Amino acid sequence: MILIGLRKGIFAGVMVELPARFNPPCCNPLFPTKPLNLAKNPCRRFIKIQSFWVGTSSSMASNRSYCSSIVAAAARGSRRTARSEVQDVLFDYLHCTRNLDFNDAEHMSKNSPLFVQFLLSKVKDESEISRSLARFLRYNPINEFEPFFESMGLRPLEVESSLPRDLMFLEDDVVLLMNFHVLCNYGFPRSKIGKLYVEVMEVFRYGEGVLASKLRNYEELGVGKPTVIRLVTSCPSLLIGGVDKDLVCVLERLKDLGIHYDWISAQLSDESTYSWSRMINLIRFLDQMGCGEKDLSNLIKARPRFLFEDSGKKIYMVVAILLKIGIKLDKILELILKYPQILAGRFAKNLWQAVNFLAEIGMETEFIAKIVYNRMQILGSSSLKKPNYVLSRLSFSPDKLRDMIKEDPDKLTSLRELLKAGTSKKVINEEGSHHVEKTAFLLSIGFVENSEEMLQALKQFRGRGDQLQERFDCLVNAGLDCHVVANMIKTAPPVLNQSKDVLEMKMECLVNDLGYPVQSLEAFPTYLCYEIEKIRRRFAMHKWLREKGVVKQMFALSTILACSEARFIKYFVNIHSEGPAEYERLKKLSSLD
Repeated sequence: MILIGLRKGIFAGVMVELPARFNPPCCNPLFPTKPLNLAKNPCRRFIKIQSFWVGTSSSMASNRSYCSSIVAAAARGSRRTARSEVQDVLFDYLHCTRNLDFNDAEHMSKNSPLFVQFLLSKVKDESEISRSLARFLRYNPINEFEPFFESMGLRPLEVESSLPRDLMFLEDDVVLLMNFHVLCNYGFPRSKIGKLYVEVMEVFRYGEGVLASKLRNYEELGVGKPTVIRLVTSCPSLLIGGVDKDLVCVLERLKDLGIHYDWISAQLSDESTYSWSRMINLIRFLDQMGCGEKDLSNLIKARPRFLFEDSGKKIYMVVAILLKIGIKLDKILELILKYPQILAGRFAKNLWQAVNFLAEIGMETEFIAKIVYNRMQILGSSSLKKPNYVLSRLSFSPDKLRDMIKEDPDKLTSLRELLKAGTSKKVINEEGSHHVEKTAFLLSIGFVENSEEMLQALKQFRGRGDQLQERFDCLVNAGLDCHVVANMIKTAPPVLNQSKDVLEMKMECLVNDLGYPVQSLEAFPTYLCYEIEKIRRRFAMHKWLREKGVVKQMFALSTILACSEARFIKYFVNIHSEGPAEYERLKKLSSLD
């Protein structure tokens, strides 16, 4: 029976078909296999042992048998049809039996896979999943908060800690549902509302009209609804108290610089935390350094990450390092405007390591300043080991290494490759500078130094660091979030192996010819890797089918492009009597182009 009214009643099937990130050591027997007598068991105790939950000693035997049933259910539940049947039964139960709103019931049934897996484990007769489960739910009402919180995006432990003590039906918490619906009706994705619930739970206890008025207050600043949604999703604390004054200052300053309010939306990520006070202080700091309005505007537009990553705090570390070695403030500003990427990623930490390295081998401050000024971008692109380790591996004295670097500062950039190869015979790596520039680019977009992912990327990406950066910027300038672009090229590295002109041509085709928003690339970045002739031919066929009334809606990019030629002909050509002839005509036109 499903756990009723218990504080610790998280999904019984939590360890069944978990996503890879959970990687649990065994299944999770949270739910007892027998009905509970609430009068005798008002509070069941659980203890956590080695990342999985077990009941108290009296329930150990039943837990072992329960684990076996869950493992068996996992094998059955691997089939999509079985899960689909369970989702349909759950929807009918929530909407028809419990009278929940249609959209709420549908979203809960389709977006709570762990709870669905638990329900599937209750099915004894695989040939009658719907009937068996419907019978089970008829006599075993569920705790509706479990699929509700899971469908909002809460993780299993967060769901567990959020379950109310004395409630099991959603309709009993009218205030929670009211505020939840305010967010849904405003346009917040239901799966993202969970982040708001975890971080600012008090928002869901607001009285009628309070939450809606707070959202309207931000709109009155001139910010569109989509931007308000992105702002609040990335910074839920904006809904606490009045309008955030620091955010207002940032928006007004950006407006003064000719940057539209909605531009900020594309720079925000749900995975990051932002401090608007640090951002406005950073902009003021650049003003005080003498940065002109035009330069500041171009800097923020070209490299928004330096402002939004860690809310701009890295610039202070970079400036402090450069001032310490004697570089004047005007020269520092010149470097920042020339190489704005130095303010993002691990650059500041790597630069600090390089400066300390040079100081510890006895390099004079004036030479350190000269090397840093002329080689700063390369020095900050990768980290250096401690001088003692480097000297012992290369069998150099500090004086010899210092004089060598003075004579040719580029040799400093080869130390990492030399140490990796374990030899000191070749001090200059002919391709070292290109390798370092490419590494610097990858670090700036979120790759982890020395990781397997980084090594694979270095092999897969073709071109110099500046070329890769130009292609990356091309995608960002098309309207994609920089974090989204970073994830896109991790998913499909060949995207960046194409020239800027080719990328622009394919994106123009996507938006103007095919009628898809550029944001559709987020779900299917591989689109940019297909030949333009194939793209136009297949989508022309798709358009022809829509005009004939055979196809009613626009399919996803992946549905049309990712399938084989034989499969495309079967499902997109042969479904109409004139389809084969039309497709042949399109292929001939494509060959003529």
